[in-house]
Amino acid sequence: MTPQARLDRRGPQRGDVRREALLEALSEQLLEVSSLDAINVADITKRAGVSRSAFYFYFENKAYAVAALMGEVYDGAAAASEVLMSQEGTPRARLQQMLTGLFDVIGAHQHLYRAMLDARGTDETVRKMWDTDRESFVEPVADLIRAERAAGHAPEGAEASALATVLLDLNDR
Repeated sequence: MTPQARLDRRGPQRGDVRREALLEALSEQLLEVSSLDAINVADITKRAGVSRSAFYFYFENKAYAVAALMGEVYDGAAAASEVLMSQEGTPRARLQQMLTGLFDVIGAHQHLYRAMLDARGTDETVRKMWDTDRESFVEPVADLIRAERAAGHAPEGAEASALATVLLDLNDR
């Protein structure tokens, strides 16, 4: 299930002009110039040209709307991570390419990333979604650790899944 599908109060329907107008107003018109805390639902609905009830038809709160916007960032992070997990090139080159891709995605969406961190800090459901998404990277990273150990590029040590969890938690913090 996509992050967007987990947050919408109704099933996704392509071509929904009001929902897209709300997300565009939040992302491109408001979050680029203000913090999530400084924005209220009235600001979003006014910019989108829809009623307040329309906002709540689609999203429970501002944090859910921000999380719905994060799909593109999550997809970019996943694509960057796939480079690291591939067996093409040296581990150093893959890591550098992955980090470059990750920083490019976050750099292009700084306002969304900052707002998502705020939303994660204020909404338990969004925080759980963030944690679930982060945890989805544990086994691919553990597989990489195992492969690097098997190839003799990394030393033996802590169990790979535990090490991957710690590394991802450190990165998150």
